[in-house]
Amino acid sequence: MRPLEGLLVVSIDQAVAAPLAARHLADLGARVIKIERPDGGDFARRYDAAVRGLASHFVWLNRGKESVAVDLKVAAGQEVLRRLLARADVFLHNLGPGAVERLGFGAAALQAKHPDLVVCTMSGYGSSGPFRDKRAYDLLVQSEAGLVSVTGTPDHPAKAGIPVADIAAGMYALTNILGALMRRERFGGGAVIEVTMFDALVEWMGHPVHVAEATGEQPPRVGLSHPVIAPYDAYPTVDGHEIVLGVQNDREWVRLVTQVLHEPALAEDPDFATNVARVRNREKVDERVGAAMARLTIDEAVDALDGAQIANARLNPMADVIAHPQLVARDRWREVATPAGTVRALRSALEPVGEVSLAPVPGLGEHTDAVLAEIGYDATDIRNLRDAGTVT
Repeated sequence: MRPLEGLLVVSIDQAVAAPLAARHLADLGARVIKIERPDGGDFARRYDAAVRGLASHFVWLNRGKESVAVDLKVAAGQEVLRRLLARADVFLHNLGPGAVERLGFGAAALQAKHPDLVVCTMSGYGSSGPFRDKRAYDLLVQSEAGLVSVTGTPDHPAKAGIPVADIAAGMYALTNILGALMRRERFGGGAVIEVTMFDALVEWMGHPVHVAEATGEQPPRVGLSHPVIAPYDAYPTVDGHEIVLGVQNDREWVRLVTQVLHEPALAEDPDFATNVARVRNREKVDERVGAAMARLTIDEAVDALDGAQIANARLNPMADVIAHPQLVARDRWREVATPAGTVRALRSALEPVGEVSLAPVPGLGEHTDAVLAEIGYDATDIRNLRDAGTVT
């Protein structure tokens, strides 16, 4: 039995942050009812058509949920949500600030009516402060939170290649919801939780935040390198690949220069012997390490570095990640049903009590009729709601 079996989550989620939190709750056994707009649903359904005509983000983030398509702008649709929340343990949403309050489902009102309900609101910047109403796409939050300022090369800033602000917020929402559920189990009572993308990502920026706070200096952008460790970078190999390696201390440097570079004199050279010296002379360090790696194939480089107990990794393109021997050895690939047929997906990393089964990705409104019947609507009621365009 999974940890959250028997709990009902009602989630008005779209894009990435809230859908990620809700999907993890589903992976842990909660029943998650995803409320979507009848006129297209979660807009992430249309981000791309990479997975057999389905959007890759949506397939990744929405397996295991039941989709109910209902128009919350009309009274009849609001009544559907009202009935669902009367049964729910968790209400999760990432609508814009003030949106649920205008619909009559603000946290204070819900807590007064359902004191055991856990309410989690997600947004870009929160319900207060000068940025309250500011749009908050992932790149924009990465920029405001300073991540872009420390990512990239000295000449060119870059964003992270995945939506890290969304993911950070989704994981903090999950953690807070689990904590609220545990508190409710032990002491009783629900909770009101507010998670923002900005707060979550600034928390993840702990290292550069503390450096800047303590020194008054902006941490530099160093590409794949490291601001205070050398060598720490990617180096081309003779067969067109790149090997990434990092030397964390001077003992490792001795092993690298004696066993891999075959330049033992560098272990005592004052320009190279200590990490402080190596950072100061980074260009010379990279030149010596790069020259050695350029004489080896990627496999030879990995073998040599592993033999010397030097941390290393291949700089893998996505095709090599998909076929990665570690994923194969640990049996991480499964199949998941979608409206477009079965596709491959990775097992959840949240598996506290055994493997989490990959439940299907829902079609828009796939579960509308069944859920409405469950909360008291008869066939005529459902037909009338459908004819009025309130549900699909």
